Amino acid sequence: MRIFLTLLAILAPSMALAANNVTLSSLVFVEKAVPDGAGRKHIVLEEPKSVMPGDRLVFILNYRNAGRLPASDFVVTNPLPAAVVYQGGAESAQVSIDGGRNWGTLPALRVLEPDGRWRSARAEDVTHLRWVLKQAIPAGAFGKLSFRGVVR
Repeated sequence: MRIFLTLLAILAPSMALAANNVTLSSLVFVEKAVPDGAGRKHIVLEEPKSVMPGDRLVFILNYRNAGRLPASDFVVTNPLPAAVVYQGGAESAQVSIDGGRNWGTLPALRVLEPDGRWRSARAEDVTHLRWVLKQAIPAGAFGKLSFRGVVR
């Protein structure tokens, strides 16, 4: 059975806080292994029309300072769609496992199990990603942030 994801929910970062005119655009791609004429497989990124459980996704968030002044204190918070399990690729990001209330690195976060025991957080627990850019973004400058996921 195919799962059709609402691309708007996948693509839109939930929040961008910046001192100036920083714009964001988001892209998502499905990672596919495509054989060449010699039978070797090459990884290509394609725009998703539909996705199935197990499909690997690559999320890219492009930012650009369209203002005339440097933008400082730039923060991007991106919710992870419920149908996607975080697979890494955002080593500079903090993660949340509780809807964005608390942040840290995945190894530092803990999950309370129904039986009252605590366990280390795992990739499937991640609900949000957050990047805090420590350096100001110069006027006209741009960059990108990315991460990987897999469809549940």
